[in-house]
Amino acid sequence: MKRSVALILFCAVTCSVLAQTSQPAPTNSIVYAVHNPASIKDYKTNPRVVHEMVNRLVLAATGQSDVTKAWASLVSPNDRIGIKISAAGGELFTTHHDVVNAIVDGLVAAGHPRSTIIVWDRSLGGIKEAGYRAGTDGYQLQAITPHDGYDTKAVLTAPLLGQLIWGDLDYLGDARKMLSDTENASNVSHFSKILSGEVSKIINAPVMSISETNGIAGCIYNMTIPNIDNWRRFAQGSRFGENSLAEIYANPLIAKKVVFNLMDGLIAQYAGGPQSQPNYATHHATLYASRDPVALDAIALKRLEEWRARASLPKIGRLADYIDFASQLGLGKSAPNRIEVRNIGN
Repeated sequence: MKRSVALILFCAVTCSVLAQTSQPAPTNSIVYAVHNPASIKDYKTNPRVVHEMVNRLVLAATGQSDVTKAWASLVSPNDRIGIKISAAGGELFTTHHDVVNAIVDGLVAAGHPRSTIIVWDRSLGGIKEAGYRAGTDGYQLQAITPHDGYDTKAVLTAPLLGQLIWGDLDYLGDARKMLSDTENASNVSHFSKILSGEVSKIINAPVMSISETNGIAGCIYNMTIPNIDNWRRFAQGSRFGENSLAEIYANPLIAKKVVFNLMDGLIAQYAGGPQSQPNYATHHATLYASRDPVALDAIALKRLEEWRARASLPKIGRLADYIDFASQLGLGKSAPNRIEVRNIGN
């Protein structure tokens, strides 16, 4: 009887160990980086070099044999493609025109008519100085129209109350003179119509920049704050952004549409962002890409913090705790030991 019990216990322990060891090891997220000093000089990009850098990234990230197949693996022929840029930095710190052109060229090679591709941000002020030309680039350049550019049916409710201003969908205009501040405030935001209805797949192309209110104006920030109204409640220079930005990104309108993240680090800004602050910028001459927006933000923030430390600036990562929360929501990996950075050379 004792031998039988011992045998049963032995089998139970063995089966348990085998079950544990047979489980596949968790996979790491990969962030690809390509650096080339020839890509930018005195704030001027080299179109040929930048184009090649973008191609190398998409080939590495998709594992495809040529650029056409690489982009075709990310989007299907029936998709309506959008490229979400960052234009808050004006002439010097908008997502570089050459980066966007390289992305568009790849999508066109994969069968998408240039005229159907939407390149957008909340506002496009300064974008002409950054090299963009409406009507000549071939693709659509769109800003989010104040008030009318937001979708009444694509609603985001959060406990944090925000003061509505001109441009927000529910702003009461001159009626505010007859109302108290609380009566012209709201806990509701609306997604832009571009995001909710005009695009089905998105290439997320932020710049490599600090956000003084949200830690980093990276992949998560670029798809959330600029795409909603009543957004100031999530960007108030405190811990408000800790969970909210991750929860906004998790909305299917964003999380299920973004298929690729390409961060423009040709110039990196480590303070004062996302607005232009050349005194806190460096010619980094590097582009990053990943399927994982969380991992890419984590790697970028680490590098930006290093530059801040050299400049004797305080750490800003506390404002970007939403990156770790995004990992908890299953949007990607934020732990350093779960991220692999692959440098793919010049």
